[in-house]
Amino acid sequence: MSIVENRKAFHDYFIEERFEAGLALEGWEVKSIRAGRANLKEAYVVIKNGEIVLIGAHMSPLSTASTHVRPDPTRTRKLLLRRDEINRLIGKVERAGYTLTPIDLHYKNGRIKVAIGLAKGKKQHDKREAIKEREWNREQQRLLRNRVSGARH
Repeated sequence: MSIVENRKAFHDYFIEERFEAGLALEGWEVKSIRAGRANLKEAYVVIKNGEIVLIGAHMSPLSTASTHVRPDPTRTRKLLLRRDEINRLIGKVERAGYTLTPIDLHYKNGRIKVAIGLAKGKKQHDKREAIKEREWNREQQRLLRNRVSGARH
């Protein structure tokens, strides 16, 4: 079940591979995510000291969550992957010019996971082409709907 999606990732990148990673979260962050107060719009994934971290994901703290903790809504959060996956991602990012981007937050077996994508950046003409294709598909659906509803009457 998806909690929040990063639609901007599909607009800016060609997603070639997907990985599922756990998140190292604090208690107030879990509560705010379950309340639906998470945002991945400006988030990105980087490699620091052989670890993969999520930067810029915004999780608004609940006022009732905790009184003794000073929440930082955009703190750097560690992603939990197996060592072989981390090494493979590091190799692809450093050698092949790929980038890592968060795709969505979701639940799996009661735990909060993040889907990250191994992605190549889109050029401006690719983005325009994708928009044209999306609009054409919408137009086709509209025409089909009109033809089907016209045939019934």
